[in-house]
Amino acid sequence: MRRALPCGRGCARRERRGCAIRRARTGSGATTGDARMSTHEQARETPAATSTSGTQPDATVAPRIHTMAAGELVAVFRPEQGMLCTSLKHRGEEILRRVDEMEEALATGMSIGVPLNYPWANRLRAPNYDFDGKEVELDPASPWLMKDWNGVIIHGVPWTKLDWRVEEATDRRLHSRLKWNRPELLDVFPFEHEVEMTATLDGLGLTIETAVLATAGTRVPVSFGFHPYIGLPGMHREQWQLSLPSMQGIVLDERLLPIGERTNLPAYQGPLADLDFDHGFAFTTASPTMSISGNGRRISVDFLENFPFAQIYAPPGHDYISLEPMTAPADALRSHVGLREVAPGERFAATFRLRVEPTENALH
Repeated sequence: MRRALPCGRGCARRERRGCAIRRARTGSGATTGDARMSTHEQARETPAATSTSGTQPDATVAPRIHTMAAGELVAVFRPEQGMLCTSLKHRGEEILRRVDEMEEALATGMSIGVPLNYPWANRLRAPNYDFDGKEVELDPASPWLMKDWNGVIIHGVPWTKLDWRVEEATDRRLHSRLKWNRPELLDVFPFEHEVEMTATLDGLGLTIETAVLATAGTRVPVSFGFHPYIGLPGMHREQWQLSLPSMQGIVLDERLLPIGERTNLPAYQGPLADLDFDHGFAFTTASPTMSISGNGRRISVDFLENFPFAQIYAPPGHDYISLEPMTAPADALRSHVGLREVAPGERFAATFRLRVEPTENALH
């Protein structure tokens, strides 16, 4: 197997990412897998409390848990704590990763399970952006923002602070609404609107639709995404088979921000092994799929509707990979590249599916 999927451009890995899919290299300072692990695992914010309402929660009140079951799949959500999916089991085995770190995640906003990155996914080059005549200045020290190890603002508002309200809950479907009208939210993203999330479980997998509704007479920019951590039970990542479609690599600088260049990458089918990922991608086909497989099971992320971009995060030495659906690339609020918008009275929806299925090899 080749040690990279080359684009023929001879990019220097320490300065630019996205020119090829490469294996990890050790001894390269801040760009090694362990150092970059802090991008998502150690991003921190310092809330005064873990309550989504910004006040100290009542420790005597247990969080609402909603469980759905279909066929060989069981999904668990915490709908009032970020509408977070905290478990997806196939034949009794956990597919999601980092879900055993719930207490730390509630205290810090750390990514686990399947968190929504809202109102933007990935990084902003600077703590400011403009849209529709509004110039927004962000306070990097705000507990309503998250930062990576470089102090770069990332992933919008911590999921722990998003105050969802359940509108429907059945054994196959969960529907919740978020009203973006609180002062703390409008300081970060001054566009009043509503968000709907609908999670549906069937025999194929877990489908999540997220809709932005411009309810307040102003246009709303769209650049959200999801960060699902997945892994194959009973199998080391060195043995996982990774399948990626042909697509464009978004070339990134040393802070993992786009530099305005893209490269064509061929489809990939081979071991994940020590491949080193914190890369952005732009799809060139409709409704693509990324997957990992092994030990008689395949886990896929189907980018069904209005997710034309992705980030892949898989630091070497860790038993997970994150195949991240994104409505826009990193820094879209500043660059406006790939940025969608919702006109007053209109609705924008994006859908992806976590699909889990047995393969020809029998499961243990």
